[in-house]
Amino acid sequence: MLSLRRGRYASRIAETEADFAAAQTLRARVFPTDAARKADPFDDHCIHVLVEDTQTGTLVCCFRLLHLFSGREIERSYSAQFYDLSALQTFNGPMVELGRFCVDPDTADADILRVAWGAMTAYVDGQGVEMLFGCSSFAGTEPSAYADAFAMLRDKHLAPDRWLPCVRAPKVFAFAKRLDMRADPKHAQAQMPPLLRTYLVMGGWVSDHAVIDREMGTLHVFTGLEIRAVPPGRARLLRAMAG
Repeated sequence: MLSLRRGRYASRIAETEADFAAAQTLRARVFPTDAARKADPFDDHCIHVLVEDTQTGTLVCCFRLLHLFSGREIERSYSAQFYDLSALQTFNGPMVELGRFCVDPDTADADILRVAWGAMTAYVDGQGVEMLFGCSSFAGTEPSAYADAFAMLRDKHLAPDRWLPCVRAPKVFAFAKRLDMRADPKHAQAQMPPLLRTYLVMGGWVSDHAVIDREMGTLHVFTGLEIRAVPPGRARLLRAMAG
């Protein structure tokens, strides 16, 4: 289900200790903090997916999937440590939390993301998942570095009221209240992390605040995507990649 290939890249499920060690090493390169290098309690409950360069055997991307049968299980998620997700407890369909999404910073190839999203699409379709969610991270902990991106998120991509996460973390940047910020579209797109950019083009939405996570050395927003909201053309492309 999660094994597919495009060009020189292929995805598969992590199985061995060597697989998990490689994923931890890549995590440490993308999130260079002590917290990122270590396994956490959520790792044991997730499916871990690897994307490898088949010509060199190098790991170029990894992520993990936590399956929830409905919103009633939302407090089991990693994201629930940082966001009050009470509104999502009423979501009735299967959900998957996408976490620890890492791409090798030295490998710039769009096919890597295509393989990763193709694998996720195969899982979503195979399991009847109705919502994909997680934390989308900006490098660093200074909100002013991403003023244009946050202004665009405020103006165009906030969660619908029925699902809007509330504040739980002790330190946040409430960008939805910052009416003094203005978005330059070109700068905003350049500042968006690739994972978040992909969520948004598929119809995803974000929390109205970013968590300032000094332990991980990031700013992150809660990101949700209702599968039925994915534009038909985009859904066809994703399923073509998963096929």
